[in-house]
Amino acid sequence: MYKSLTTLALITLMSGVAMAEELRFGYAQNATPTVEAMQKFGELVAAKTNGEVTVAFFPDGQLGGERELVELVQSGALDVTKVSGGLLESFAPVYGVFPMPFLFDDQAHFYSVMDDAAIMQPIYDATKGIGFVGATYYNSGARNFYTASKPIEKVEDLKGLKIRVLQSPTSIRMAELLGATPVAMSQAEVYTSLQQGVLDGAENNEFAMTIARHAEVAKHYSYDGHTRIPDIVVISTATLERLTPEHRAAVLEAAKESTEFHKSVWDAAVEAAKAETAAMGVTFYTPDVAPFREAVKVMYDDLDAERAAVANAIRAKVQ
Repeated sequence: MYKSLTTLALITLMSGVAMAEELRFGYAQNATPTVEAMQKFGELVAAKTNGEVTVAFFPDGQLGGERELVELVQSGALDVTKVSGGLLESFAPVYGVFPMPFLFDDQAHFYSVMDDAAIMQPIYDATKGIGFVGATYYNSGARNFYTASKPIEKVEDLKGLKIRVLQSPTSIRMAELLGATPVAMSQAEVYTSLQQGVLDGAENNEFAMTIARHAEVAKHYSYDGHTRIPDIVVISTATLERLTPEHRAAVLEAAKESTEFHKSVWDAAVEAAKAETAAMGVTFYTPDVAPFREAVKVMYDDLDAERAAVANAIRAKVQ
């Protein structure tokens, strides 16, 4: 009897170990509010599964840049990552709608679109056949031009400047239409390239000026607000398939709830980043964006049917 109870206890213990899941979440360098949201995701997963599923983080590019991280998720070597929606264009063309210039009018419009499952779920599922799906999004703010040598106050100021853009065909085309010379490179290379004159400028939100310290080498920041590209949390389909239905639902629910947390801390973090950027000697400019819009509007005529339909649905939600 004693032996049977011991054996039963051992089997139960072994079953418990077998049921435990640790999701590996790798990400590149990110600003504080987004890092906090990813950590909140981990906390929520553990809470919702009574500790049966946990999340281990591999931050700051330990496992590679964003493209490498997506490829690791795609192969199943990594469970979760968070990358720019613009990067995902090279994995599913429909994501190419997000780098389209002046797609969103403001943050309220952005949130109304990103929270609309009718628009977003088909996009999240577009990569299901190649090994991963989207689970949720985080706001990455408005992307603006910043430069080392001179401010961008009108379209003509961009002519001939070497500007770092996302590794996205749409972002590259936008820069070309605005007269710049686009340079697609990883975020990790931008600081040194600005410092050495390999780049004249870049485009990103305020956190690039503080977290990546670009304010040390680029003193002109222009609020043209050309794009609002969401960050997307993607999960390996192999990971989702090996989770129990209950655990799978908990993970996806935790992802959505981490987005709501992100919203709650985002605005204050942006204001703090602006203040820090100004304190580092950066001057802010607010150009008239109408000529910028005019210069790139042809891009909408060139969209394929799938992306045009998504763009039209997004524009239809203007508040």
